[in-house]
Amino acid sequence: MNKKIDQQAADNIRALAVAMVEKAKSGHPGGPMGGADFMHILYSEFFNYDPSDMTWAFRDRFFMDAGHLSTLMYAQYYLLESYEKKDVANFRQWGSITPGHPEVDVARGIENTSGPLGQGHTMGVGAAIAAKFLQARFGSWMNHKIYGFISDGGVQEEISQGAGRIAGHLGLSNFIMFYDSNDIQLSTSTDEVTSEDTEMKYNSWGWNVVIIDAHNHDEIRKALTDANNETEKPTLIIGKTIMGKGCVSADDSIFEGECELHGQPIGATGADYAKTLLNLGANPESPFDIYEDVSVFYKELLERKIEEAKSKKVDISIWRAANPELATKLDFFLSGELPELDFEGIEHKAGLATRAASSEILGYLAENVENMIVSSADLSNSDKTDGFLKKTHALKKGDFSGSFLQAGVAELTMSCIANGIALHGGIIPVVATFFVFSDYMKPAIRLSGIQELGVKYVWTHDAFRVGEDGPTHQPIEQEAQIRLLEKLKNHSGNPSFLALRPADSAETSVAWKMALENKNTPTGLILSRQGIKDLPTKGGSRYQEALAAEKGGYLVKQVENPDVVLIANGSEVATLVVAAEILESENNLKVNIASVISEGLFRLQSKEYQQSIIPKNKPLFGLTAGLPVNLEGLVGDAGKVFGLDHFGYSAPATVLDDKFGFTGAKVSQQVLAYLKTV
Repeated sequence: MNKKIDQQAADNIRALAVAMVEKAKSGHPGGPMGGADFMHILYSEFFNYDPSDMTWAFRDRFFMDAGHLSTLMYAQYYLLESYEKKDVANFRQWGSITPGHPEVDVARGIENTSGPLGQGHTMGVGAAIAAKFLQARFGSWMNHKIYGFISDGGVQEEISQGAGRIAGHLGLSNFIMFYDSNDIQLSTSTDEVTSEDTEMKYNSWGWNVVIIDAHNHDEIRKALTDANNETEKPTLIIGKTIMGKGCVSADDSIFEGECELHGQPIGATGADYAKTLLNLGANPESPFDIYEDVSVFYKELLERKIEEAKSKKVDISIWRAANPELATKLDFFLSGELPELDFEGIEHKAGLATRAASSEILGYLAENVENMIVSSADLSNSDKTDGFLKKTHALKKGDFSGSFLQAGVAELTMSCIANGIALHGGIIPVVATFFVFSDYMKPAIRLSGIQELGVKYVWTHDAFRVGEDGPTHQPIEQEAQIRLLEKLKNHSGNPSFLALRPADSAETSVAWKMALENKNTPTGLILSRQGIKDLPTKGGSRYQEALAAEKGGYLVKQVENPDVVLIANGSEVATLVVAAEILESENNLKVNIASVISEGLFRLQSKEYQQSIIPKNKPLFGLTAGLPVNLEGLVGDAGKVFGLDHFGYSAPATVLDDKFGFTGAKVSQQVLAYLKTV
């Protein structure tokens, strides 16, 4: 411990944060200046990782919630040689690796994308769950810690309740979160928006809570030491900090703790940029330098971290030698590969709801995919994830041998936790709720897409046929919203989401196969509440025919030179089958039927294949239980889509089918009316 070096290092971080924001002419300097002491002590004395092997699976992980404090991370990691001077000097610029909010970059220490407040620390909770899950299977040597960093805004976001409740309930003693409590927000002081007792709140959730002066390095050390020794509870370190710590005005007077220091360059406030750098020991003419003594200290620190990691790896090697079968299984989990799975061998009763077919598949997966965590928002017996739960048991404090997370009524929290599980690695996360409640999940779904995470979303009760529950529970516009993400590309140039609405049990099996094989983007399975008549086969295996859904769309009924091509997905495909029978028997029409489980995937196929399924020179009619826009891109301007442009009503599903025009007979009349116009 060297008090002089510790202070210099923290001031160096402050100066770098100030300089980055000033040069970029945008950013948030005040918070990083307050959190600098904690970051330096954490990384220099407590954080375990291997600088020569940044993706080492058994490293400690740091999850930033307050993504606007990105300069705090970049400055700290610059001292740790994860960034170069040019990187911090190009903060927030085109092509730089230091964007305005941190984006996943494990090779440089960035474990999660953050920015939308509340999600970052909740992903940390997910990573802590993943670490506990793996530790329960492979041994106590797997004892890495998950650190979180949260601000006033993150604590205020409603998601913090779900994260705090679940972390405390599960006793996530491997989760240590620092709360940068500086009493200042972007536009106000915190006392203008809240008077809650944060300490009491987290205590009531079962956390270990300690309040410290987070500019006092000894208090930081003691808090982190105690947190690392805690075995029963997650720890919240409420660090009282000063916004803009170290800022001075032009006359060298102290200018700290002011709201205006939060979200703009300090040169635009009552503080003086050059004087502040001088006060922090930096050279205003060369503000991105690492101080000489700090540089020497951190170079020695990096060597020590590498040696400590080597020692840990020796211990792991000894465990591997003593447990070869477990070691092989662990490597398989971490590889992200799947075991051999026989989806065709999963038998389904006739006419199942696709949620019920999914339940049977989940039961099979529970027995054959050991590294899967399934979670439900208090709906496991209705979204039918209980098919999985019946073959395992729920995670609970002190016992992570199960594979099911009862999240309670907390859809957004559950989804963010799934993102954190995926970011940790080694585990496949699945989350489930009613489709209409995907609205609660959208912020996390978006971050699943941005971070390219293979989270599996299971959404049941997919249409107005929820029936008596009425318009609040009947999804109408949700499919259109989700399918927009199929049109939005991620930074790898691929569709950011895969949305699958299967038409029967066989397609549901194929959809689960597709979901599990889709490892680098999130997948949504949109499943029916009501039973669906199985689609007709062409004489062989219905599952084998349904494998064509892997191209996004295929013909479930095909004739030569059809008079009309009917297009749908989900339960509407079976309705089209009935309508086609009427059109053929009563109107002497020749009909093709296309099941398009995913337009986004279908659009990735060759133009020739797309034309073979949906020929543009034929009349095209689409049927959707949601907004017509769901299929308008497939039928084109000359085609016709029959859908809903209004909210649902409370009534039995069969009554709604009739009232809304979704029976085979009424759809056939719609088709005939359309054909008269072409």
